[in-house]
Amino acid sequence: MRKPPAMLDRMEQDMLIGGARVPALSGQRFETRNPATGDLLARVAQGGAEDVDRAVKAARAAFEGPWRRMKPVERQRIMLRLADLVEEHFEELAMLDTLDLGAPVSRTILGKGRAGALLRYYAGQATLIAGDTLPNSAPGDVLSHTLKEPIGVVAAINPWNGPIGMSVWKAAPVLASGCTMVMKPAEQTPLSALRFGELCLEAGVPEGVINVLTGLGDAGAALSSHPGIDKIAFTGSTGVGEKILHAAASTMKRVSVELGGKSPNIVFADADLDKAVPAAAMAVFANAGQICSAGTRLFVQRSIHDEFMARLADYTRTIRVGDPLDPETQIGPVVSAPQMDRILSFIDGAGQEGAHTLVGGARMAGAGLDKGFFVEPTIFTGVADDMTIAREEVFGPVLCAFAFDTVEEVLARANATPFGLGSGVWTRDLSTAHRMARGIQAGSVWVNCYQMLDPGVPFGGYKLSGFGRESGPHHIEDYLETKSVWINLD
Repeated sequence: MRKPPAMLDRMEQDMLIGGARVPALSGQRFETRNPATGDLLARVAQGGAEDVDRAVKAARAAFEGPWRRMKPVERQRIMLRLADLVEEHFEELAMLDTLDLGAPVSRTILGKGRAGALLRYYAGQATLIAGDTLPNSAPGDVLSHTLKEPIGVVAAINPWNGPIGMSVWKAAPVLASGCTMVMKPAEQTPLSALRFGELCLEAGVPEGVINVLTGLGDAGAALSSHPGIDKIAFTGSTGVGEKILHAAASTMKRVSVELGGKSPNIVFADADLDKAVPAAAMAVFANAGQICSAGTRLFVQRSIHDEFMARLADYTRTIRVGDPLDPETQIGPVVSAPQMDRILSFIDGAGQEGAHTLVGGARMAGAGLDKGFFVEPTIFTGVADDMTIAREEVFGPVLCAFAFDTVEEVLARANATPFGLGSGVWTRDLSTAHRMARGIQAGSVWVNCYQMLDPGVPFGGYKLSGFGRESGPHHIEDYLETKSVWINLD
């Protein structure tokens, strides 16, 4: 796993448009670097507005061609072949993400099962798309039914914190529905998306159906406002999501957004602490805290608060932070120097506001970490609900802990946030579990577990965490138009 992928033999990486790897029309490129070492990985084509236009045109041409009329079983066959190829090449894809993002290879390789499962789940959905014959009360003998048709060209704008997983998650419903796509990966982590696009072609996806446009924020903005885009699927920050909604408004594009979070993780006194302690740590520290649904607000019932926090601190000190290529590493660096600086500014601000640092609280150095962007797993206690560290999404390995007394109290405090993406509840009491599941305002409630995902179960947010759901039996509806047909039989 330590050998660099063959793709990186090419220092210059071009975008994928219309089935071909092509440079930006401007000739400009941007660098992507290894956040663990600072080493240059590649110089990537920096697409601009003209490149957005040609990518959208390629996707439109592919949509108007035979693709949208292909038999469902043929699209299914291609997707199943793609699932096989993604699994066959997943060590390479995982290594690209480890080098590009800094996530430990022990973590990125775990995405193999999920990637294959997503593609196979949506391959099944490709053969289930159907309209309805509907009764009506019109006078005479009139038949009414609906048709389900692919919406058209989709813009998929992806975040940097789970590159290959996001590429698959965005592409699967597009392929199943008969839509086409222009995918814009984050500029911090473009490499695995380009390789995934190549695998799509190898699987038999027609040229132009999946296009990968690399570039900076201006390329994403141009894609969001392009009149040739019919739907936008965005995962990322709430601030950028708001800009995308404004950009989409003038052409009334269909939009689904999965945005930020400040998720509560709630531990009751009757919880199994042997399970809850490590789960509470990794609910926030996994992927160096760079997960939108991370359990960054930990509420512990007062009678066990001190014991739980002592155990949590001990566990956190055992977490192995270091070289992402070492299979024993649990946490790698954050994605970039600006992200590291942002996290450290939150940590400094928490101390100034009066929070107590229980564990961590600094940049990590020494032991070969000096050139990377490593932040210690950090736990704050003595945090007030109105502190900045308790309200804003840090997107780093930073946990705030609070004590609580009653169900009613913790529900009110857990919901006192503009976000609502994930949440956790730890209890052995069935009544408490159900009360919490009903009361928490979030798209996912994990009881005695955290961050569980499955292709058949919807994922998405309440409030500022977005709208629309990914995965589950109804996700594909976001990629379909419903047409009503009336036939007068008289």
